[in-house]
Amino acid sequence: MRYGIFSDIHSNREALEAVLEAIREEDIDHYLCAGDLVGYAANPNECIERVLGLKPVIVAGNHDWGAVHLFPSDYFNQWAAVALSWTARCLTEKNRSLLSSLKLVYKNEDLTLVHGTLNDPADFHYLVDISDAQATFRLLTTDVCFIGHTHRPGIFSKRGLANVRYQEESFLRMAPGHKYIVNVGSVGQPRDGNPMASYCIYDSQKKEIVIKRVDYDKQTAKRKIEEAGLPHFLGERLLAGI
Repeated sequence: MRYGIFSDIHSNREALEAVLEAIREEDIDHYLCAGDLVGYAANPNECIERVLGLKPVIVAGNHDWGAVHLFPSDYFNQWAAVALSWTARCLTEKNRSLLSSLKLVYKNEDLTLVHGTLNDPADFHYLVDISDAQATFRLLTTDVCFIGHTHRPGIFSKRGLANVRYQEESFLRMAPGHKYIVNVGSVGQPRDGNPMASYCIYDSQKKEIVIKRVDYDKQTAKRKIEEAGLPHFLGERLLAGI
């Protein structure tokens, strides 16, 4: 089975279209979204509807729940809070219902999918270091867990009782007896210093994972943010990948 996996679109239509165009060449069987369809940028309804057309599995991100008041607004920084308030006013009733219905964790025989961590997923903790990874590894029952939330792609690995290791390489061939946590990065607001949109391809038969990047029209995404009356910083950061 070949999976196309992405996360943290954040209403950035230009980035989403670029990623889906790239994935279209990958002979994908199933699409997975690790949350945060909305927030920050200017096309929440369009992004939701575009993703739904893929018939994907989607788990909830903190911005998805925040936009429908299922996650407290005081969690978010000032820019995120402004964007969420704007998003909540823009959402169609159908898309509001969709975000409200999203579950926190998905699992099948090949993988687990969650926005942040498996420990207390409704709290949307960030998985940023080895200590954070240990807590999720203890709860992981599949060979691999795909996450987002930090907007920084990377891979944690663990074998038995051995120490957790971290790598930023974009290609991984899974080894027998190992478990993995793969952060697929962000489609719509990368924060690793690389402004290109990030996504992941997982071939469960070959046991291969590839994190890929694709450029997109950042200037148009920035202009839309500004024209919507959203904080200009949210557009400017797209150019720098921060």
